[in-house]
Amino acid sequence: MSRIVITTFGSFGDVNPYIGLGLELKRRGHRPLLAMPSIFREAVEREGLEFRAIRPDLNPDDAALTARIMDPARGSETIFSELLIPQLQATYDDLTAVVEGADLLVTHPASMVGPIVAQKRRMSWASTVLAPMSFFSVSDPVVPPPAPWLHPLMVRSRAVSRAFVWLSDRVTRRWIGPVQRFRTSLGLPEGNNPILAGQHSPSLVLALFSRVLAEPQPDWPANTVLAGPILFNGAATPEVSGELERFLHAGSPPIVFTLGTSAVEAAGSFYEVSAAAARRLSRRAVLLVGRHSHNRPRVSGADVLAVDYAPHAALFPRAAAIVHQGGAGTLHQALASGRPTLVVPHAHDQPDNAYRVERLGISRTLYPRRYTVAAVERALGHLLRDDVCATRAREVAAVVRQEHGASRAADALEALVGSR
Repeated sequence: MSRIVITTFGSFGDVNPYIGLGLELKRRGHRPLLAMPSIFREAVEREGLEFRAIRPDLNPDDAALTARIMDPARGSETIFSELLIPQLQATYDDLTAVVEGADLLVTHPASMVGPIVAQKRRMSWASTVLAPMSFFSVSDPVVPPPAPWLHPLMVRSRAVSRAFVWLSDRVTRRWIGPVQRFRTSLGLPEGNNPILAGQHSPSLVLALFSRVLAEPQPDWPANTVLAGPILFNGAATPEVSGELERFLHAGSPPIVFTLGTSAVEAAGSFYEVSAAAARRLSRRAVLLVGRHSHNRPRVSGADVLAVDYAPHAALFPRAAAIVHQGGAGTLHQALASGRPTLVVPHAHDQPDNAYRVERLGISRTLYPRRYTVAAVERALGHLLRDDVCATRAREVAAVVRQEHGASRAADALEALVGSR
């Protein structure tokens, strides 16, 4: 039995996989503890897992901050400069107390303090990534959120791809000076860029995404294990109920529109446009609008249902198609559902994820600035008429559902603990 601390930061897309991992480790007899912002306490403890709050905390009602985070050009910088870096000392103090007596620390890509704590305490450490973008591979170039047009150039030219990775390192180093100074204040070397190579453990890197998105590359970190996605979605057997169940039962499979748990806070006209496009297609629609009443469209009627939330794992397989933002959590649930998708990427890894599912032949991409009724109608009309796309989506789903990411990740963590 090992004491394993898992730390993460972000939205529920950054939390659910680690709850799923914690449950698998607990099933094997280990003692997992999840350390993350306090707003996730209820979700973790509801599953019977031990929770410890660490700073920084998150304010889901700060709409202005959410809008800055979802900006394609400055969103990532906002996360680091406004949330993570100002709280370095507090996060370090909290996590240092949490790992007391632990056998292993498991970190999320944004856990900037995790590697520092592990190195300072000389403890065993495994890092994780949730999407291929976190590797910033030269041989498998990413789609940059501020400049998606750059991606085809990187695909054609290894020199352009290498220059992009170099430039990304230079740009992000302007953000992380306080991190390196904090490290040296603790007697540690400055180390690699914590946003790029410095986030990866030299002992074990768990890639918690599907192989259909990316195969291992020669420039991935050594000791990377491609475990696959952890498809935990809030309960062992999530179900839909009440009004939504009655709606699903009453007619043909609807198109599901969702922006996950982050972009939904900066939805703009997404739901209004979505409802109108569904009407133009003569299709029923389910809109997952989140907590805010202003997300509910003026369009109403028996063929459009707006609800705050529904478990994706239960709802998506009952859809005709899924429109979503492309975050790693929502994306993998959509892949596992076997339904065609329209991805509306906002920021961070979402444009890269959108590209990867589109090249599978099961999806199309429509950026928010082009998300109009006519454009959505065209894209969804094509997807819904394409029998090859439907067949391919079912084939991809069969692969994703057999990857068993939690089990493979737990195997790798047990091997790491055993080797120590």
